[in-house]
Amino acid sequence: MKKEKTIYLAGGCFWGTEMVFQSLTGVKETTVGYANGNPEIKDPTYQLVCTDTTGYKETVKVVYDPEKIALSVILDAYFLCIDPTLKNRQGGDIGSQYQTGVYTEDGDTMREAQEYFEEEKKKYPVFYTELEPLAVFYEAEEYHQDYLKKNPGGYCHITKHEMEQVRQLDCRNREEKSL
Repeated sequence: MKKEKTIYLAGGCFWGTEMVFQSLTGVKETTVGYANGNPEIKDPTYQLVCTDTTGYKETVKVVYDPEKIALSVILDAYFLCIDPTLKNRQGGDIGSQYQTGVYTEDGDTMREAQEYFEEEKKKYPVFYTELEPLAVFYEAEEYHQDYLKKNPGGYCHITKHEMEQVRQLDCRNREEKSL
């Protein structure tokens, strides 16, 4: 039996991005936070990250069961909900904290993500989504965790259409895993 795996995904505002991954069967845990910023800045706050001076990205830590969901399905959901042709923005959110990126902790995950990225890059004239080893991740303040569950009418840059595409992807994944 494979153990749980972890990947870190920056997809614009972390409230909606977290909601996307919480909706996938096989995702065991999500935590929002800040990744891969200035290493001299320890334990950044939301207010500091929003100054656009730290280099930290709003990121979702995703812990998943690889027997129930493949990394490729997680990345499919991710790319359904971001625009990789934009630098330092997603939807109406603008600033370096909204830069899209995928961050990994181990070589196997990095290799698998690199293969995925090579195919994904072919679809776009420009491609700004980062793929890097995780340097650092700090959990965001408690009020950001599960934000859209606590505030169902809260802001989300991810459209209803994109969420429906993620739901359909999850249904196909569940059907394939049950075969």
